Amino acid sequence: MDITWFGHSCFRISERGRITVVTDPFADTIGLPPLKLKADVVTVSHDESGHNYIEAVKNEAYIIRGAGEYEVGNVFITGVAMHDPESATTRPNVAYHIVYDNLSVLHLGDLEHVPQQSLIERMGEVSVLLVPVGGGRGLSAAQAAEVVGLIEPRFIVPMHYELPGLRFPLEPVEKFLKAMGVSKVQEADTLKFSASDLPEQPQVVVLNPQV
Repeated sequence: MDITWFGHSCFRISERGRITVVTDPFADTIGLPPLKLKADVVTVSHDESGHNYIEAVKNEAYIIRGAGEYEVGNVFITGVAMHDPESATTRPNVAYHIVYDNLSVLHLGDLEHVPQQSLIERMGEVSVLLVPVGGGRGLSAAQAAEVVGLIEPRFIVPMHYELPGLRFPLEPVEKFLKAMGVSKVQEADTLKFSASDLPEQPQVVVLNPQV
């Protein structure tokens, strides 16, 4: 499986011979370089320009915008509503669990609170967790580290944090790395892995945004 980050909450998830999924494509109005992507499926966690600009995908794709169970090309995608029921200012947010046979990716969208354990358990096993870490209207670094501990994925990829050009303030990824106790940063342009080489202990991988 290959996972590539394009900044903010936008990833391309692909597996040889299988469909390609793009998550939360953004409009260039948020300050990051414009996207030009292709995909079979696009997931949208919520309707804001940093997450729902499906026009960035330049071909016909199947669009998933909400909670439910979906199957496209033998890939199973479960959208789970994840917003804070106790917050008066919360907004809708959908997390997506994307399962390719025995590998899975969980994209948390703009999750802004630590969810209940029962909701986490509905997700099942998670190979890769794509987690917001920069605060703003998403998880803070400390909250993100707590969510990682609840989910116990094999790989943790931070997203939704400060980047050059971004037109709204978010915290830098270093705060999350400190909260996770990461002393040596593992960086990559693309996270590449298979079911046979998943790490025994959770690994944080910081992806370089591709433009």
